[in-house]
Amino acid sequence: MNFLGAAQNVTGSAYCLEANGVRLLVDCGLYQERELIARNWAPFPIPPHTIDAVLLTHAHLDHSGLLPKLVREGFAGKIYCTHATYDIVQIILLDAAHLQEQDAEFKRKRHEREGRKGPYPEVPLYTANDAAASFPQFSPVGYEEPVELGDGIKATFHDAGHVLGSSMIKVKISQNGEQRTLVFSGDVGRWDKPMLRDPTIFAEADYIMVESTYGDRLHEDQKGIETALAEIINSTRKKGGNIVIPSFAFERAQEVLYYLNELLLGSRIPHLMVFLDSPMATSITEVFEHYPNLLDEDMVELMRRKKSPFDFTGLKMTRTTDESKVINHISGTVIIIAGSGMCTGGRIKHHLVNNISRPESTILFPGYQAMGTLGRQIVDGAKEVRILGQMYPVKARIVKINGFSAHADRDELFRWLSGLRRPPLHLFVTHGEPDVAQYFANFVKEKTGWQISVPSYQDKVKLG
Repeated sequence: MNFLGAAQNVTGSAYCLEANGVRLLVDCGLYQERELIARNWAPFPIPPHTIDAVLLTHAHLDHSGLLPKLVREGFAGKIYCTHATYDIVQIILLDAAHLQEQDAEFKRKRHEREGRKGPYPEVPLYTANDAAASFPQFSPVGYEEPVELGDGIKATFHDAGHVLGSSMIKVKISQNGEQRTLVFSGDVGRWDKPMLRDPTIFAEADYIMVESTYGDRLHEDQKGIETALAEIINSTRKKGGNIVIPSFAFERAQEVLYYLNELLLGSRIPHLMVFLDSPMATSITEVFEHYPNLLDEDMVELMRRKKSPFDFTGLKMTRTTDESKVINHISGTVIIIAGSGMCTGGRIKHHLVNNISRPESTILFPGYQAMGTLGRQIVDGAKEVRILGQMYPVKARIVKINGFSAHADRDELFRWLSGLRRPPLHLFVTHGEPDVAQYFANFVKEKTGWQISVPSYQDKVKLG
């Protein structure tokens, strides 16, 4: 096992497993922390043409975002994922490519105007053509359907309950008359969340790679989300400002719409205009309606009753740039949901420019903000931030609601691990900032006595 990403950090997920002469890559994610972005541009640590197959846990960019580059650099094998992930990852990768093309051109012009060069090339990491070129290599599979990957190697995808189509991947390896089972957690979802089913529990595994994004804390009670959201909307409306919500286009945007719909159905907030200002989020929202079999009972019932959170009065899904620009000329309070979720690019930056220095407006963060991102700077209390090359004082109300998270917290992660009937041979704690991953490793060690480690970037481990 070679840990090529998400090792003591929360993006760039990539693990290389070699057995029986087969080389598998589990996830191929984009790095999003500012100090690690250079890894995106470097040649892939393992020659892509030597990789036999990729197993993709889900469509988020920190798990899928380097696939077009991997293919361009020589990977010619299949990319296995669920059907819903395949539908969504095409949208996400094309959007990422377009954003990279736009950002590269914007930076080129800005640097030319300022007479300087930036730290990274003024070209996109990959283009829309690169993204599209990777799609024929995807091979969608169903949950619980074993995939043969070579002599004595079989993988099965299980519902992770994290985002639509997300998976935990079990890999079984038979070698020299023995069998070993490895489980890659992907991102572990939560129990009793709206819209999606609960995470899969495993009874046994020899080796486990578990994420630890929120491994050092407990989320706020999910039941308090509606109350907090109602207070934010009502108080901001009273002041005459806007509610600006930086949101991941995938899952988080749909979940925010779910809660807004619940508040409207209960008459707990006024009927304000709500803009889902993201072509990608709009396209992904349409995918949700194609997979009712992956949704939980409450969500299916809402859709059956024609009370869908994706079609309530006042909701406007904006696709074009002109539609997006009009939003900032509307008087009175509006709710704006836009990407990117960590404010690293996309339309949210323009809405921040128009609202972050307004004391009457609220910037609401419903998701995790990785170190080094603009979102993290704002959440951590920066008095002034740089957006689109200009400095802006932060005067708006800044609020973060952790209960929205699609990641399991410390106790939920431990609940997931507690389903094992016997101890694993080894537990690897990944996908967490260094202190968080180590805290969670110590927490589980104290509770169970298991063999546990927190791998570093490019660590290689021989599995027995």
